[in-house]
Amino acid sequence: MSIEIERKFLVNKELWQPPDEGVIYQQGYIYTQNGSTVRVRVAGNVGFLTLKTKTNGMSRYEFEYPIPLFEAQEMLRIMCDRPLIEKKRYKIKIEELIWEIDEFFGDNQGLLLAEVELSSENQTISLPPWIDREVTGDLRYYNSNLVKNPYNNGKWIKS
Repeated sequence: MSIEIERKFLVNKELWQPPDEGVIYQQGYIYTQNGSTVRVRVAGNVGFLTLKTKTNGMSRYEFEYPIPLFEAQEMLRIMCDRPLIEKKRYKIKIEELIWEIDEFFGDNQGLLLAEVELSSENQTISLPPWIDREVTGDLRYYNSNLVKNPYNNGKWIKS
């Protein structure tokens, strides 16, 4: 178990340049209720099962376990809500922090988000030049909500 302390940002597509080929992710949600989630993920050729509690500020408990790839693929196929989250993730180390930039596909095509995990909610960070604006706490940008309300469903007010 760990405590995840995370900030989220929209990425300026004009300034963003992928550093490498990235890793393809596919993930789905078995359970989402009251802010808690049970997620299945395939990252490249590795499967994971993750449980997260409701976010409090920027923090939440996270339990993540590697699972066999075939089992993760089967869970995605038969147990997860649709649409699945499809994205390519890039990781960039800037100073002591690892930034994860997600380029979404499928029903969330066009969305480009950056996340950074912190050691405390009060940690100060320097924003890379390709950051547009912070969306930490905006529930629309949580992957579990992008399943229920995809970025391209016509209901989004994209500001």
